[in-house]
Amino acid sequence: MNPPQAKKPNRHAKVYIDGASRGNPGRAAAGVVFYDQQGTLIEEVGRYLGETTNNVAEYQGLLLALQRAQALGIRSLEIFSDSQLLTKQLNGHYQVKSPHLLPLYRQVKQLMQAFEYVTIRYVPRTANQRADRVANRALEEGLK
Repeated sequence: MNPPQAKKPNRHAKVYIDGASRGNPGRAAAGVVFYDQQGTLIEEVGRYLGETTNNVAEYQGLLLALQRAQALGIRSLEIFSDSQLLTKQLNGHYQVKSPHLLPLYRQVKQLMQAFEYVTIRYVPRTANQRADRVANRALEEGLK
């Protein structure tokens, strides 16, 4: 008789990320939503960031996604963001010139190496509404 098998972690996820800020710079938060290959919600998580820029909030959302994916045992990621700056920088279309984004960019690139596969794609804001709601909920909670 074989021992029962532990449920394997989801090896692949689609992840939607967003950053929200009230002002630029202003109070900010990040939101992340994970789905499995069948489109079933795995997890959503938000984090209040304090005062920062909208671009930093976007990068913090991506860092949060990568960290949570590692904790969940996910090995392959399709990441979707409505930040053209972030997606173009990480896909090599734009250089990272801002000194406050460069350390975040480097941290993201380092974390991405831990995965078998990572892709980052731009989606319009209308396709990223749930991550936006998660980020705004974290922002509201942080402002209380």
